[in-house]
Formats: sequence, C-alpha cells, structure tokens
Amino acid sequence: MSDVQDYNSRLSDPNSRKMETFSYLPQLTDAELRKQVEYIIANGWNPGIEHTEPEHSMANYWYMWKLPMFGETDVDVIFTEIELCKKANPKNHVRLIGYDNFKQSQGTAMVVHRAEFSV
Repeated sequence: MSDVQDYNSRLSDPNSRKMETFSYLPQLTDAELRKQVEYIIANGWNPGIEHTEPEHSMANYWYMWKLPMFGETDVDVIFTEIELCKKANPKNHVRLIGYDNFKQSQGTAMVVHRAEFSV
C-alpha cells in the first residue's frame, strides 16, 4: 500500500482547510496558473472571480467580483481582474471560476489567492 499523507485539515482551524483539488498541491506558479486560464479560454468557458472571508470559505456562497467576463479571451485581462480583486479584498480568499454555457455549470474552479485567517 502506498504511504498516504493525512492532511491536518480541520473546521476549527480555517488556515488548514482544503477548498478544492489544487489546494492539496503546492501553490501554483504564475506560469501554471496562466495555463489553467488558457484552458478555461480554450474550452470557451466564461471566467468569473469570487472572493470570501477565510472564516466563510466553507460556505456555498462567495461574493462575486464584478460580473463574469463573458467572452473574454485575453489572459492578461483576467489576471488583471484577479489582482484588482486581491487588492480590493486583501483579507479574502479569491477563486477563479470557468463557467460552461452549454452544461450551465462550472467547468472548473480554483482558489488563486489564499488569505491568512487571523483571530
């Protein structure tokens, strides 16, 4: 059997929480994140940005940053909006969504900025 690592993720410790698949991996570099954004665009999905306070990250509702970027195909524009959201909400987690028009659901979602939780 493989040596499976137990991640010490607990509801009582918001900084330890895992929020999606990529949160179990090392932090994505800008180049890796760029590839994910390119994937969203290549699939024809509409990028959207959401944010929330760390203590509410397990809730279903995150605040929407502006409207989804319908039809946006410029990776730099999407990165600029991520940075603007981070700057406007420095104490919040920020995630990027890829909305699939045809399936009418999220094609992907990933946390692109994880804020520290302080008590």
